[in-house]
Amino acid sequence: MVLAGDYNVMPTELDVYKPENWLDDALFRPESRAAFHKLVKQGWTDAVRTLHPGERIYTFWDYFRNAWPRNAGLRIDHFLLNPAVAKRLLAAGVDREVRGWEKTSDHAPVWIELKDQAGRRPSAKVRKVTEWRRA
Repeated sequence: MVLAGDYNVMPTELDVYKPENWLDDALFRPESRAAFHKLVKQGWTDAVRTLHPGERIYTFWDYFRNAWPRNAGLRIDHFLLNPAVAKRLLAAGVDREVRGWEKTSDHAPVWIELKDQAGRRPSAKVRKVTEWRRA
């Protein structure tokens, strides 16, 4: 099972540009972060953070204050994998260049790649696509 979507939570300080500016925001409040971490402690794997443990990776850039060109983003879109799926995880990432397209969403597509059940590499990525479109 995969739980994919816009969780509206930034689980760690790596998941937000200038975390000190977000301390009182619901996306970064201790209660929101604790709820996310409670899911992970139940056995779910955060696919992007597992494969990129120390990287600043964002999935959302606001339209205000020139956030996209400054890379002042947030990681609020997540793939949580149950143990069976987590064993099949090959790759995960964000197609951040999509956010730079004209008339696009403020989210960039997040994706994961899984081995098939026989352990073979698939021919295409499994993608969670937020509401983006190419002009």
